[in-house]
Amino acid sequence: MATSTAHRDAQGQNDIDRNVRQYKDLDLFFAKTQASKDVRKVTDIAAVKRSVRNLVLLNHYEKPFHPEIGSGIRDMLFENMTNMTAFILAKKIEDVIENFEPRVKLISVRADPNLDRNEYEVTIEFFVVNAPTELVDLTVFLEVLR
Repeated sequence: MATSTAHRDAQGQNDIDRNVRQYKDLDLFFAKTQASKDVRKVTDIAAVKRSVRNLVLLNHYEKPFHPEIGSGIRDMLFENMTNMTAFILAKKIEDVIENFEPRVKLISVRADPNLDRNEYEVTIEFFVVNAPTELVDLTVFLEVLR
């Protein structure tokens, strides 16, 4: 529920005058606009948040012609759930964001294991290069689906 509030806050920062450069991306839900029936775009902070989330969930060799891009965290989900595994998971996420997302100034990555639900709650805090005054908080839940 916190992510939907953060999403609305991020959307409120789109199309502001002080932005020198506006980041744009396609809406991966492929929602259509009413006027043109074209695929809707996400812009600025929402586009960067979507990109960071996609990088975190991307495995190596999943992106055509770029096998080096990926976090490799899916392999870590099958390891024993310990604090050391959570630390390594957070480090892998830090590495992929710092190496492949130049629009982000990373502040912190925290992976908290939830033993009862067999999942990790990963919290990523960063600034978008275009909007350095707003701290963006992105939470991703990682779990093994059977």
